[in-house]
Amino acid sequence: MTFRVGIGYDIHRLEKGDGIILANVRIPCPYRIVAHSDGDVVLHAICDALLGAAAAGDLGEHFPDDDQAHAGRDSAEFVAEVLGFDALKPWKLVNVDVNVVAQAPRLGPHKGTMRIRLAELLGIPLDCVGLKARTNEGCDAVGELRAIQAQAVVLLQRRRNNPGTAVLQRHRRIATPAAARGTTKTGRQRSGQREGQRGGQQGGKLRDLPP
Repeated sequence: MTFRVGIGYDIHRLEKGDGIILANVRIPCPYRIVAHSDGDVVLHAICDALLGAAAAGDLGEHFPDDDQAHAGRDSAEFVAEVLGFDALKPWKLVNVDVNVVAQAPRLGPHKGTMRIRLAELLGIPLDCVGLKARTNEGCDAVGELRAIQAQAVVLLQRRRNNPGTAVLQRHRRIATPAAARGTTKTGRQRSGQREGQRGGQQGGKLRDLPP
């Protein structure tokens, strides 16, 4: 398979505070995100999407929220670690698309800075980073300013000259039924018969077929 698609999602509660962090950018506002780490829902959703595309589990499996090593941790470190996982090494990130759903703060003035930071963290061109922000029209916990959420989709492409590709192809050949490879006994007999017939036309004797 040449391409993989992954989807990620994260949501955290909001409470009164002095600012939030989204896409590794601090945004001043009268709220804070309640979380074990820095609560960056954008980066958490992207990590989950990357892990999902590589069939490598989810963010909570690798960075559990009951591990004190992750208390207050910068989520940019999660991104760097996930990109370095063995499961991601055969794959190249092509693009990412993110939805941030928040009733407040208004993210329009910050979207450009957030996109630039995402491109830096992910190592992809700026025009391969999509970022949209929307409210929830006053509905549910997000609309009532009690939560903030993010959704992310990523596209991965298998790297060229990846050592794992040759291994995978070899395993596929081994697993392919003999009939599909044209190496059945009947196929060998037919090949031998054709060779023997050519030999007979030249005055030779039809050779015995291998078992």
